[in-house]
Amino acid sequence: MKETFFIKESLTDKITYYLLLVFVMSLPFDRLYSELALICLAIHTLIHLRKEAVSNIRWKVFLLPCCIYLLTVVGTAYTHYYDEAFYEWERQLAMILFPLIIVFNSFDFRKYRFQVVFALALSCSLAILYLYYTAFSIIGFNHMPVLSIFSNAFINHHFSAAIDMHATYFSMYIALGAAGMIYGWIHAGSKKYRWLYGILFFILVIGLLQLSSRAVLIAFALIINGIIPFALLNGKKRIRFIALSLTLTLFLFYGITRMDDLKTRMITDLRDDLSESGLNVNLVEPRIRRWQSAWELIKQSPVYGHGSGSEVALLKEVYYRDKLYHSYLHELNAHNQYLSMLLKTGLPGLLILIYLFYAGFRYSFRSRDILLGSFLSIICAVSFSENVMDANKGIFFFAGFLSVLWLSPQKEDPGFIRK
Repeated sequence: MKETFFIKESLTDKITYYLLLVFVMSLPFDRLYSELALICLAIHTLIHLRKEAVSNIRWKVFLLPCCIYLLTVVGTAYTHYYDEAFYEWERQLAMILFPLIIVFNSFDFRKYRFQVVFALALSCSLAILYLYYTAFSIIGFNHMPVLSIFSNAFINHHFSAAIDMHATYFSMYIALGAAGMIYGWIHAGSKKYRWLYGILFFILVIGLLQLSSRAVLIAFALIINGIIPFALLNGKKRIRFIALSLTLTLFLFYGITRMDDLKTRMITDLRDDLSESGLNVNLVEPRIRRWQSAWELIKQSPVYGHGSGSEVALLKEVYYRDKLYHSYLHELNAHNQYLSMLLKTGLPGLLILIYLFYAGFRYSFRSRDILLGSFLSIICAVSFSENVMDANKGIFFFAGFLSVLWLSPQKEDPGFIRK
C-alpha cells in the first residue's frame, strides 16, 4: 500500500499521480468528485505542457483511443438533433481529454498501472463495506432475518442506492479491481501483500454477487477462468488455478440458485429480458423490445445512421407507437452500445468500435497484459446490455482506464499497433 500512496518522483509528477488517484478512487461516488479531479488533472497538464510534447505527438497512438469521440463529432454534421449532439460532445469530453493528458504529460503512467488499479480496488472495497453496513443497519432496525441481505430489497440497484451508483457501472469497477487483485496476488513478493490482495478480492467478489450485474459476472467468470490462467501461468500452476477458479465459479452459481431472489434476478429475469414473454410478466419492458425498436430505426439508415444525438429522440417515437410507455416516459436509450453506434453513426461507426476492441485485445494477448484484457472484456460484455459510452460513469471508466492501461505503455512506441 505504501508503494501506491508514496512515490519517489518530481513534485510535478507527484501532483499528476495523486490527481489521477483521486479521480480513480472517486469513481464509485458522486460524479462531481471525479469531474473535479479530471478538470484539475487537465489544467495541471496544460500548465506544465512543453512544446516538444506537442511537436512529438504520435498520431497513431493518439487517434485510436479518441475514435468514439471523433465519431460523435462527425455524426453531428448530418444530424437533425444539434442540441442533443452538442450535449454528447460535452458528456464524452473525457474520451479526448484523457488521451491528451497521457500523450502531453511527462509522467510515466505505465510505471504505475497496477497501483492505479489497486487504488480502484481499495476504493470499491470501502464502498462495499459501507453498503453492507447500511444494509445490515436496516435489517437490524427492522428485525429482519440476516439472510434478508440476499432478498430483492438488498440486491442490484437497491444495494448500491446508498451511494447513488448504477449497479452495473459499479460492478464494472469492482470486476477490474478484483482482476487486479488476482494479478497482485500472483506477483506478490511477500505473504503480507498476498493477504492484503486476498482480503480485497474476497470483499470485491461478494460485492459483485450482491450487485448481481449479469453482464459483469459473465465477463468476470471469463476473466478468472480464461484470461488470467492462460496469460500469467503455465503447467501445474495453471491447472491448479483453473481448478480453483472453476470451483469458485460453480460455488457462486450454486449459491445463486439456492437464493430465490438472486435466482430470479440472475436467471428468470435474464430469460424474460431476452424474450417477448417478458413484457407480459414484468412492469418494465424487456431489453429485447428496445433492441427491436433500435433495429427498426437502424434499417432506415444502415450506412450512415441518423447522426449524433438522435438515439433517444427517435426511439421515443417508436416506444410511443409500440406502447412501450415505461421506456417512453423514462427516455431510455437502446441499452446496447453496438446498436447505439449503428443507430447514430451507421456501419462505419460499429466497425470502428469493433476494431478498437480488436486492436486492444490483440495487444493485450501479445503482451500478456491481463489488466488491459480484463478491462476490455468487461467493456465488451457490458456493451451488450448498456450504452457504456453514453453515461457519465461509463465514459469516465472507459476513457480513464483505456488511456492508462493501453495508451500509456504505447506513447513512446512508434509501432503502437504491431503487425
